[in-house]
Parts: sequence; C-alpha cells; structure tokens
Amino acid sequence: MALCALAACSRKGEIDETGGILAVRSACPTAAIPAMTGDITLFNPASSRDAAAIDVVAAVANLRSTCSETGDQFYTEATFDVQARRSDASGPREVVLPYFSTVVRGGNAVIAKRVGEVRLTFAPGEYRATASAKASSYVDRASATLPAEIQSRITNKRKAGDADAALDPMAAPDVRAALQRTSFELLVGFNLTQDQLRYNATR
Repeated sequence: MALCALAACSRKGEIDETGGILAVRSACPTAAIPAMTGDITLFNPASSRDAAAIDVVAAVANLRSTCSETGDQFYTEATFDVQARRSDASGPREVVLPYFSTVVRGGNAVIAKRVGEVRLTFAPGEYRATASAKASSYVDRASATLPAEIQSRITNKRKAGDADAALDPMAAPDVRAALQRTSFELLVGFNLTQDQLRYNATR
C-alpha cells in the first residue's frame, strides 16, 4: 500500500507545499541479496582454498521483482540470472548450484524459506555459462499494512506554529515499531555451506 502526503498530484521525491519530501512506501516485499551470499566459489580439490584450485565461480545478477495482489495477499516474484565461469574448458560440463529464497519480516524474523537449484551448462571450449532462476513469496495484506492510526500520524499535515510542527512522527517508537512490523523482504542468494560462507567473509 502506498503511503504519501495527501496531495494526489504530487509524486515521489517532490517537495510538497509544507516543504517536506514525499516518500512512497510499498507493502510488497522488496527483493534483495543478503551480504556474502551473492556469489559462490567451488574448488578442486574441494578442501583446498588456494587460488590455483578455484574450479567454478558464480554470482547472482540482474535481480528483478514484480508484485501483484491476489485476494488478501501480495504475491512477489523475483527473477535473476546466475553467471558462472570455470577454469577448465576442455569439455562439456554441467554444474548444479543451490540457492535459497527467504521471506523476512522486520529485518530479522524469518517467515519462510525455500531451497532450489539452478543448472548451468558449459559447452565444450566455453569458459562461461549463464542460467536463469526465480523465487516467489506470499504475504498477507493485513500483516503488511500499517494501522490506520499510524498512517494518519505519518501523513497528517502540520503547519508552522502547531504544537507538533517540529516533531517527526517517524521518530516515535511506536511508529518505528509499526513500520518494522509491516516491512517484508524477499531475500535471494546461494545456499552456502559454513565453509563457503566463511570463505566469502574472509577472502
């Protein structure tokens, strides 16, 4: 649900007549790639971490999302590419990589998680391969919509001289809590092992 100042003809980023900046908040989950999960490195042998042993490197790219309403829910679908490079192009090869999609509420509460696979096919003599994949989520409209009282406090116009003119409603603890509680994300990344995650964090 979009929240903005009441001037219907104004658009996001514009300055309204009170001097404030209009902002738009969507109830649809935003799609993102969590830190350190957007790429994966395979080694040969698997136990090695030497640069000379790097076998395949892959990364998530071109993450896009769409959102639609289906009854009392918001349906978000994220599509993305996996771009990979191998070190030995001597013959054909197929590599299967696991990825996850997670719905997170309020920045830290995992609501749902799924694990899928993306299959990359390297042609003989080719060092690079690309494949596409997708993830999706459903979020209840009621869970993602701010209470009417909170919406009113955020969008209420204040005039100079009013008792609350200098107060930022977004700074109020209950408003911040409501915004966090109704914020959802669809996170996508490689389903890394602990060793792979540690490698990404320390390389």
